[in-house]
Parts: sequence; C-alpha cells; structure tokens
Amino acid sequence: MNDPNPARPTSIDQILRRPEDETGSSNSVRLNRLAQEIASQYRKDSISPDLMRGVMLLCELSLLLASGLVIYAFYVGHPSPIWLYYLASIGTASLGAVILFEGAGAYQIGTLLRPSTVVRAVTFIWSGVFALVALAGFFLKVTEELSRFWLGSWYLTGLALLLVFRFVMSRVLRKWARDGRMERRAVIIGGGKPAEVLIRSLEQQPYNDIRICGLFDDRDDTRSPPLVAGYPKLGTVDELIEFARIAQIDMMIVCLPLTAETRVLQLLKKLWVLPVDIRLSAHSNQLRFRPRAYSFIGSVPMLDIFDKPINDWDSVAKRVFDILFSLLGLLAFSPVMIATAIAIKLDSKGPVFFRQKRHGFNNEVIEVWKFRSMFHDQADQMAAQAVTRGDPRVTRVGRFIRKTSIDELPQFFNALAGSLSLVGPRPHAVSGHSRSRLFSEVVDGYFARHRVKPGVTGWAQINGWRGEIDNDDKIRMRTEFDLQYIENWSIWFDLKILFLTPIRLFNTENAY
Repeated sequence: MNDPNPARPTSIDQILRRPEDETGSSNSVRLNRLAQEIASQYRKDSISPDLMRGVMLLCELSLLLASGLVIYAFYVGHPSPIWLYYLASIGTASLGAVILFEGAGAYQIGTLLRPSTVVRAVTFIWSGVFALVALAGFFLKVTEELSRFWLGSWYLTGLALLLVFRFVMSRVLRKWARDGRMERRAVIIGGGKPAEVLIRSLEQQPYNDIRICGLFDDRDDTRSPPLVAGYPKLGTVDELIEFARIAQIDMMIVCLPLTAETRVLQLLKKLWVLPVDIRLSAHSNQLRFRPRAYSFIGSVPMLDIFDKPINDWDSVAKRVFDILFSLLGLLAFSPVMIATAIAIKLDSKGPVFFRQKRHGFNNEVIEVWKFRSMFHDQADQMAAQAVTRGDPRVTRVGRFIRKTSIDELPQFFNALAGSLSLVGPRPHAVSGHSRSRLFSEVVDGYFARHRVKPGVTGWAQINGWRGEIDNDDKIRMRTEFDLQYIENWSIWFDLKILFLTPIRLFNTENAY
C-alpha cells in the first residue's frame, strides 16, 4: 500500500499550490457558442481503450475456462481418479494462454481491430500450451487415464472460440471507435505550427485512439490562428477549465517547447485541479531524455506531467468496493436507520430525509441525502449559515444523530447510486464558506479535491477534521488531507479509512 501518512508535497506540487496560483471557480468564465456545442457533444463518457483491453482478456479467459469445464462435465462426467489434474490443466492452460497472448501483444488495440494479424500467434500459443499440458501428464503418469477426446475437443473448441470471438469483437470495436464510444478524448493547449505538426503526427499513427476535440490558447488570432489542421481554437486556458467541467475529456496535451518553462508552469498551475491526464508534447523538443521518461501515443513521445487519479481498472475496483460495502452497511445499520426515521417523525414535523446540493466529482453539483436534523422550516439548503454549538435550528434528535454521524447513514444510497464513493473527500455545500469567504477563495487548489468522487467518510475526517468550519485553517487542513488521500489512494487505504471511521467517530468534539 502506498504510504498514507502525511508527506511533504513534491517540488512541482509546492509550486502549483502557491497562493497566487488559485484558479478560482469554474463559473468565473463562460464558453463561446462553438465551445459549448462541442463540449455538449462529449458530455457522455467513453470506454477507455485500456479498460477494453482488460475486458477482452477476461472474456477470453472465461471462454477457455468455460469450454474446458463444460466438455469435461458432459464427456468425462463421472468423478475421475485424476479429476484434480483435469481442473489444474483447465486453470493453468487458460491462464497461461492469456498471459502469453498479452506478452505477444495480442490485446493491443490495433491488434484487436485487425485480428487476422494474430491468427498465427494465437494458434501457436494455444498449441504450445496444450503440448505442455500433455507433457505434464506424461511426467505425472496420468496419460493412460486422461481422456484424449476431452483434450482434443477442448483444443479445437478453445481455438475456434478464440478466433470467432476476436473476429466478432473486431467489428464491434470498429463500430464503437467510429461512433466515439471507445476513444481517448484530448485537447491541445497551444497553437500555430507546433500544434499543427503534433496533430499531423497523431493522425498518422495507425489505429490511433485519440480524438482531438479542439485547441485552447491564450494568444490572440494574430499569433495563434483560429483553425489549425482543421481543428478550431475554442478559447483560452481559463475557458478550457470550464470546457473540461462539461465534456468528458481524458487528456490535455500541452504543445509548448520545454524551454518555455515559465509559460508551461503558468498553464500547469491552472490545469492541475482537473481530473485528466496532462501530457507535455515532446515530439519537437530539442532536449532528449531516456526512453523511460516518455510515454507514447503510437510513436509520438509525451512527457507525463499528471495522471488522472483512480482511473481505468482502479475505478472499476473502487466501484465494486463501494457497491459491496454499501450493501453491507445498509444491512448492518438498517435497524439504526429505521429507529432514527421513527424518532425524527415523533420529534418534529417534516420529512425524514434532507437533501442538499453539494460539489461532486469534477465540480458537478450532486444531491446528498441525510437524515433531517433541523426543524423543517429552518432547514438550510444552501449551507449559508454553519451549524454551531447549541444551534436553535437543530432538533433534540438532530443533536444526537449529528454528534454520532447517524445523520450521514442515508449516504449509503448515494454510494450505491454512484454520486458518492464510500471513501473520499467529504462533499461540501456548493456555497460552503469560512467566515465570509467561499472555500475556493480561502484554499489554494481547493478544486483539486474534486478530481475524485467525494466520499461518505474520508482521510481528513478520521484525522479529526470534521464538524464546524469556523476558521480558515480548518478548511485548509481538510483540503491538505484530501489531497494526500488522492495522491496515495489504494483499495487498502480505503479499507483502512473505512474500518477506522467508527473508532474515530467517538471523538465528537467538533460535531454539533
């Protein structure tokens, strides 16, 4: 597990979090009509090609396992003296085959789109795996009991399933790529000749999965033309932040020379709060680094500046984690929730639940569910006035459920629906403020905490930063712990936070 203990930020993070670097709210600028139209076209998320590669691997593994087991069940049927060898052969051969397919590059997007290029490799690997199974049977002296019909049938069936599945899926994947359902969406930051050279290089890559949505540049049209290689300039870098709040963008490619260090840093100071991969194009730079310093789109080199946190298979694992533990939480706490609902109804007039607008992933406004803890006619939908000790708006039952955090239990439903995660930065009210200033005006890089889904509980809360925010240091410390969580995320870290939460809730000093 990554070390979740507070660590000093790296040097680039220190630069990005200086007070003068605050980007401000995404509502501070408005997009032009063309940018709004293009952003709305990309509002729906796409399937990550990397995620699709993993899905194909799992599907082929499942096909091989299922075919081997089905043929064994129907032909061998009765308990065999070497049934354990059959099961071991099915498991190791299936797993070994897909591992070798991966090593041979059979799950690269270009290969999946052109399955004919790997027919020979797939056949050779699958045949080699079976030769090893037979050889193992010979050395284990089980070949006399081993069914030749099962072995031959599984070999032919497995090979046929692999090839048919690949040819069918290649048609599906091509259609998804044409329809924009499977792609990586990118915007180019910069303009002029360097951007044109970069775009032409990307377009020349075979089986390119990058869809360029447009360009953004702070320079005016005299220095940066409004149209580059057929792609429009959609606005400034400040407008790009608003664009990325609407469109589902995967990558931002900064097309500036490394020698323009000051300008590159100014751009990064604005963009690092967004949940996207940020790459610095290195295709035309004079500086040369070792190959390990680069990532590549085809053969076009990029320098990795920031990666989108909790992406691809990590996001799948976290979603499964949320669903599983949310269901367990609802099952475990259902008696408490039922008793709380009855107590609220008996204590004061009004609904049992309270819904409040809060900031979610990528600054989206979400509706968070809680048990109502205030008198209905005094409920504060916009959190304009923070709850303080002895607040007269809070009911008798409300004081207890707020102290014990029972009022937060309905957020298990938010986690099931997907607007919240079980663990993450706590969602703050849209107009949340410290004294007379909005949180985003107090904390540098505040919106960076929205690069992941907010959570029912979080690293800041179990470290004591919960309850009333009555001074600027409290929201600063919350944000600092939230960013530490994002930078050090793992499933094990989530488990640690989840199981520490009930223990740390005994400290009710700041909960009113």
